[in-house]
Amino acid sequence: MPNSKNKIYSFAAAEALVGDAKRKRKKIVTTNGCFDILHVGHLRSLVAAKALGDVLVVGINSDASVRALKGKNRPVVGERERAEIIASLKPVDAVFIFSEKDPRKWLAKLKPDVHAKGSDRTMDEIVEKDVVERGGGKIVRLSLKKGKSTTNIIEKIKKSR
Repeated sequence: MPNSKNKIYSFAAAEALVGDAKRKRKKIVTTNGCFDILHVGHLRSLVAAKALGDVLVVGINSDASVRALKGKNRPVVGERERAEIIASLKPVDAVFIFSEKDPRKWLAKLKPDVHAKGSDRTMDEIVEKDVVERGGGKIVRLSLKKGKSTTNIIEKIKKSR
């Protein structure tokens, strides 16, 4: 069994892994996120995403892209540590870090069979929908546990001071 660091890939290596899996007729599932402070909502989403196919590839936002999305005080946990934590989870087959604010660029290259997103967004709000569908894949919205978010955890910590 590979350790978590063996499941952290450069994008080129993740692309090669996906290509090899597709040649073996494996169903590719992707998802992405900041995964700043790991919580049960993240874990449940990753388990649900893995159940949609054979290979789960997770794109993690770089520190710079998290700051652009969430503000100057984020991320709380650095990108390499976030990648290692996500890679250590059983449902995850591969992790890579991406620097763009959204995953469209790399999704256009990987062309997954399924791209899993949280149900906190409507289909119209999922910016990568068209790219995934053009590549022959589909978007699956995963149900989320309400109130389970890194932002909520941070707010709770601030209030407890």
